[in-house]
Amino acid sequence: MTEKNITIYYKPGCSKCRATLGLLQDSGKAFDAVDYYGTPLTVEALRELIVKLGLSVRDILRVDEPLARSLGLDERQPPDDELLRIMVANPDLIQRPIVVRGEEAVLCRPPENVRHLLEK
Repeated sequence: MTEKNITIYYKPGCSKCRATLGLLQDSGKAFDAVDYYGTPLTVEALRELIVKLGLSVRDILRVDEPLARSLGLDERQPPDDELLRIMVANPDLIQRPIVVRGEEAVLCRPPENVRHLLEK
């Protein structure tokens, strides 16, 4: 069986991201880390992550962010394509961290959710 690549999409400075990175390091498994602030996601890349998560676009929107409230995203329901563009342009609006292994991904809130992917 081939070992599936593991990738974490994270924000530097985020406590949940740091905790998840620590769990990945402690696992001894090789992984790639993508700071999606330094290397911004494209709309298509974010859409692919959402498909792997098995969630809706709205599910990964951080509606409690002040920016989300100022844009009215906590109340209005823009189409998914518009919401994706807004999230890519404003990465603080994306739930994090996201860890991918093969065709599966998990939102690591809490960080312990990463264990599901590490056991595979």
